[in-house]
Amino acid sequence: MSEQTEIRSTERPLPPEPAAPAKPDSAVIRDALGVGVAVGLSGFAFGVTSAGAGLSLLQTCALSLLVFTGASQFALVGALAAGGNPLTAAAGAFFLGARNAFYGLRLSAVLGYRATVKPLAAHWVIDETTAVTLAQPDRRSARLGFTVTGLTLYALWNLTTFVGALGAGALGDTDAWGLDAASPAVFLALLAPMLRTALERVAAGLAVVLVMVTLPLLPTGVPVLLSALAAPAVLVVQGRRERATKNRTATGEDRS
Repeated sequence: MSEQTEIRSTERPLPPEPAAPAKPDSAVIRDALGVGVAVGLSGFAFGVTSAGAGLSLLQTCALSLLVFTGASQFALVGALAAGGNPLTAAAGAFFLGARNAFYGLRLSAVLGYRATVKPLAAHWVIDETTAVTLAQPDRRSARLGFTVTGLTLYALWNLTTFVGALGAGALGDTDAWGLDAASPAVFLALLAPMLRTALERVAAGLAVVLVMVTLPLLPTGVPVLLSALAAPAVLVVQGRRERATKNRTATGEDRS
C-alpha cells in the first residue's frame, strides 16, 4: 500500500499543449484579399468564354451569381461550346461542384456558424475559401478569412464576368484569342497545388489518361464523368498493396 502511495506521489501531470499562436487580423486579410483578387479576375475569362459558347449576358451573369463554382461553370460552358448535350453538360458540372458539399462538412465544424447563417455561408464554400479558412489557427481568424475571401471573390468574380460577357462582342472570334484554353488553365492552376502526395498525383494522371483516351470516342461531357473513376481505382490498388504488405509482414513474424 505504501509503495502505491509513493508511486502516485511521484507522478507528474503532463504539461498542457501550447496553444496555436494568434494570427494578426492584417495578415489574415492580406492573405484573403490576395486569393480573392487573383482568382476573381478569372471571371473575365469565364464571361468571354460563356458568351462565345452562345449564352446571353443574362444567362452568363446568372451562372456566376447563383452557381458560383468556377471550375463547374467553365466545365458547363465548355461542354456547350463543343456541342454537347445540355443535360450531359449540366451533369458534368454538377458532379464537379459536388466536392463543395464535402468542404462544407469540414468548414461547418471550423466556423461554427448558427443555423440561420449556414445557408448564406454555404454559397461561398468553394476551393479558395476552404483553403484560406483551414489555414487559420483559431475560429476568429477562420471566420475573418472565410468572410473576406468569399466577399472579395464573389464581388470581383461577378463584376469581371459581366465585363467579360459584355466585351465579348468587341473581341470578335474568341477562338482566335485562345480563350477556349482559359477553362482548363484556371482549373489546373487551382488543382495543381493540392496534389501533394504521390497517390493524389497518380489519381490525377490516371484521370487525364481516361479523358484523353475516351474523348474521341464518347459524347461530350461523358469523358469528364468517367475520369472520376480514377480516384476509386487508385484507392483499390493502394488498398491491395497495403494488405499484401501486411500479409508478408505477418508471415515473416510467424516464421521468426
